[in-house]
Amino acid sequence: MQSRDIQSGEVKITVKKVHVQGRGAIVLTGPSSCGKGEIAKALQNILSIPNERHLSMGSILRMTIDRARNDQAFKEKLSADYGISYRKSIFDLSLNKREHVLKAEKYKKELDDYCVKEMISQLDWLEFCVVKGLLIPDLWTIKLIDAIFESSPELQDNIFILDGYPRTSVAAEKLLGTFLRYQIPLIKVIHLSITKEEMKKRAFERKRVDDDDESLERRYEFYIEKVHPSVDYMKIRLGSSRVALIDAHQPIYDQFDKLDIDKSIQQVALKVLHELGLPSYLLDLK
Repeated sequence: MQSRDIQSGEVKITVKKVHVQGRGAIVLTGPSSCGKGEIAKALQNILSIPNERHLSMGSILRMTIDRARNDQAFKEKLSADYGISYRKSIFDLSLNKREHVLKAEKYKKELDDYCVKEMISQLDWLEFCVVKGLLIPDLWTIKLIDAIFESSPELQDNIFILDGYPRTSVAAEKLLGTFLRYQIPLIKVIHLSITKEEMKKRAFERKRVDDDDESLERRYEFYIEKVHPSVDYMKIRLGSSRVALIDAHQPIYDQFDKLDIDKSIQQVALKVLHELGLPSYLLDLK
């Protein structure tokens, strides 16, 4: 606490970190390139949430593969309870959806080189997709979310951030069911919003190989057709007070009229913190 004018009673309070306690999920959602990952990291830093409690779909997939490699019981559970088996071939049409088999067949040679084994299992295919950055079947992502929460008491007993999930209304319904089953409160859904033009601008600035105009159009269309309805579904189920729409485009410029990225991210993070219920005197963060 730093006093600016003791006689008038004016006091400036600067807070660098807040240590949160309790249980529950903070869900971040929105279109591609809206800054979910950056806002999640800012919230982690301010609220003292460790890295292992910032879950993105990517981190969940990597966590699943790591546990399956090192924990035989978890590996067996994936097979028995969640339908992702290390004993069943991904190329067997009687055990897999045709679209999944056809996709795996496109990568047959790479799969053979990667796995170097006689039978390429469903679990092998999952690992290959994670390593190569390929899309995972929707049904599997829903099952993996459930598997991770069932086997992670540290998530059931603490506050965590879920970044970029759910992406469809069906996934939202399943997620709320999972939270109910393990009695995990959903603290707030933060819907970060940007225009299609701003999404494209941000994507082109980060210069990813797959960020061409056509793919970005598809991603925004997916957001409008799938992600946005999933937010509406959660609003109906949870009540409008539990879902906050926040403008993720709040640029701050320095004295030379150059975008200050860090301050811009912090500005959005402050809006999120306000929606999470932190009192205004704690939001003068440096």
